[in-house]
Amino acid sequence: MMYDRILIRYGEISTKGRNRNKFIDKLRKSVRKAIEEFPNAVIQADRDRMYVLLNGEDGIQVSDRLKKVFGIQSFSPAIKVEKDIEKMKQAALALVNDLFSEGKTFKITGKRSDKFFELDTNGINHEFGGYLLNRISGLKVDVRNPDINLQIEVREEAAYLSAETIRGAAGLPVGSSGKAMLMLSGGIDSPVAGYLSMKRGVEVEAVHFASPPFTSERAKQKVIDLTQKLAEVSGQMVLHIIPFTEIQQTIHKQVPANYTMTTTRRLMLRITDRIRERNGGLAIITGESLGQVASQTLESMYAINEVTSTPILRPLITMDKTDIMDIAAKIDTLEISNLPYEDCCTVFVPSSPKTKPKLEKVQHFESYFDFEPLIEKAVNDTETIIVKPGMGQQLEEDLF
Repeated sequence: MMYDRILIRYGEISTKGRNRNKFIDKLRKSVRKAIEEFPNAVIQADRDRMYVLLNGEDGIQVSDRLKKVFGIQSFSPAIKVEKDIEKMKQAALALVNDLFSEGKTFKITGKRSDKFFELDTNGINHEFGGYLLNRISGLKVDVRNPDINLQIEVREEAAYLSAETIRGAAGLPVGSSGKAMLMLSGGIDSPVAGYLSMKRGVEVEAVHFASPPFTSERAKQKVIDLTQKLAEVSGQMVLHIIPFTEIQQTIHKQVPANYTMTTTRRLMLRITDRIRERNGGLAIITGESLGQVASQTLESMYAINEVTSTPILRPLITMDKTDIMDIAAKIDTLEISNLPYEDCCTVFVPSSPKTKPKLEKVQHFESYFDFEPLIEKAVNDTETIIVKPGMGQQLEEDLF
């Protein structure tokens, strides 16, 4: 079936009052980025719905992109038909035939906003229901739980018919809740934290700490691949790669071994805060889950957080590892995260890190060395990459 448009339903955006148009504008931009490889497609939006006019583009491929866009509750490939009953019947028959197989049930959901149309809602249901039953052998009616729900909406300008309702990603459009920096390691948790933050409308820029030669180019590519997966939601994502080798080596010279992890996290947070400030971010996102590792106890978080007053978002804080892994599998980052290329945290992890570090002690150890010049140098030497879906292979060729 050649659809000519896709009807998008807003979901949570519909609950917004006077700010609704701002959310719709953000969603329009997200949809545009998601389908930018389909240049003929045109987006139309008003307060109640959004349409993607396909203009010959592949409706199935466009639908696949829309499934990942936050802010869309559901959408339906649809066709526009003249308000002529016979032409509408032909279109309805083609739609249902395309989806029907033996044993499937259907119902008609009519809606008439053009009060001058010759059939009211009940008339649409009966007229089109009877027509399809007479022409498709084996088709049965089920008004409560049908396999096929043929929706016929008659508006002033035309009639619109659709027979599929595809679930969207829900949430809020990316960027409608401001910008934050995601501390992105090569592990399982942080990409999931970024994904869940984006679902609540946060525009995410990723910050990754690399310590060559202790971490490899393949570890760097792994993080780029994870960023690419997250970029499928918003169309692109900015990735900041921080050179961290000199700072980590200095920490291990200046700080007792069981406190190196705490100081490492504190300096990472200070650097991420500088990147946030430079790029107009309002918060920092981490993949911390309470009690999962030594740096994620309340005592550790208290000691680490002391270096900044910037809000820290922790979407995974109460989640079990199995729950996090389930989401990672769903968003297709789990396999990448499990690749055996270590990041700087795992390479330099102490054998017995403090699980309940004392703030006054870590401050005392750090007071013997001025880390500020190293922090400023790392920030200034940051490599920034704009990552887009589909460009991972090219980046890998460039790296190797």
